Amino acid sequence: MKKPDCINNNVADIVLAVVGVAGILAVAAVAPNCLQLLKFVPGSKWGHQKKYYVNKVLERLINQGLITLSADSSGVKRARLSAKGQEKLKRYELSELKISVPRKWDNKYRLVIFDIKEWKRGIRDEVRSWLEHLGFVRLQNSVWVYPYECQKVVVLLKSHFKIGKEVLYLTVESIENDHWLKEEFGLV
Repeated sequence: MKKPDCINNNVADIVLAVVGVAGILAVAAVAPNCLQLLKFVPGSKWGHQKKYYVNKVLERLINQGLITLSADSSGVKRARLSAKGQEKLKRYELSELKISVPRKWDNKYRLVIFDIKEWKRGIRDEVRSWLEHLGFVRLQNSVWVYPYECQKVVVLLKSHFKIGKEVLYLTVESIENDHWLKEEFGLV
């Protein structure tokens, strides 16, 4: 029975996360840990097929280069995230990013200004996508605004994309003609 793609991806996410959290994990230990987490995957009522299925997902992750397999001196196979797997796991962490919204606005705006070189266009486009995804509003091509404290999220994005010196985070008291911004953020 073929599982829907969303379930396949959820199981792969779980396997990556289990290996990622453990750092290095005996392959025999991967399956039980993943099997316990499968109860949280929507549509995961596979009964006795779970162990087989997790092993197939693990095999696929190895073939994709996300996990490497090695044997220690006693012959126990161990799984560990490859550099490519670590990158994919970071993307999952980024996708969970959210900015907490306080009850009351402090009447300050947070600006993110960046000047990312043309040869890094892909990164520049990804940063724009993430800012938009997080709820920032574009003032100009490389100037984005948000009304609440979000420095930790910006630092995480800078770290992930390795663009620390190319991005500035500012807190400002006012922006000229900001009524449209207040309406955009629901602050009026």
